[in-house]
Amino acid sequence: MATAQVLFQRFWYVSSMKQFGINDIGMGALYLASKLEECPLRMRDLINVYDLLLTKFNGTSSEEIYKPMGYFATKFYDYKEALVIAEMQILKRLGFNVQVVLPYGTLVNYLRVLELTSNTEACQKAWGYLNDALQTPCYAIYSIPTVVTAAILLATRHLAIPLPKKWHEIFDATWDDMWAVAQTIMRLYNKRVKDQMALLRPMLGRHGVRRWLQENTNADTTSPLTTPREKS
Repeated sequence: MATAQVLFQRFWYVSSMKQFGINDIGMGALYLASKLEECPLRMRDLINVYDLLLTKFNGTSSEEIYKPMGYFATKFYDYKEALVIAEMQILKRLGFNVQVVLPYGTLVNYLRVLELTSNTEACQKAWGYLNDALQTPCYAIYSIPTVVTAAILLATRHLAIPLPKKWHEIFDATWDDMWAVAQTIMRLYNKRVKDQMALLRPMLGRHGVRRWLQENTNADTTSPLTTPREKS
């Protein structure tokens, strides 16, 4: 899961949401990560899960019983083609540089140095913040020590645990970067209103993103937001 989320975030630094759908790349990242982490995943199972999630996200009542698509359904083959293309594009645009270093071992070592391993609540909170950071671009922008120290900072401040002065310098993390990561993580806890969810719902695919851009910009046919194919 963690590897897939890091690959997903990296992808958008070399690609545009106008060209690729969020849901397709999400499927491709998870399928590729299952291979990298030697955790085999059946394509059929992945497609069924994504179809279920998208059905619920698009407003289907949770009381309705989900019925998987037929094995030879056209919808299944459309999903399958999108999944294969997404995995190929991730590999291509990342230049096959898909090595992912996860932060959990580093966190354990840092907690030992700070003598916090005996504080179960602090360990759990720091671990949780690392997991939450996977929903942000932090792992694609900052080094692992910076993200880990930010998680420790949030956990210790929440629990009012004092730390040595300039403790983060021991781990080669600057205060500005660590603070920026901490702020990014904390923004995840801002409340989302229904209007925001209604805006996001149609933007899972590239066509929805393009439509939103056209409606919210004054771009004409010569705008850089319009590709040559769209002009024709």
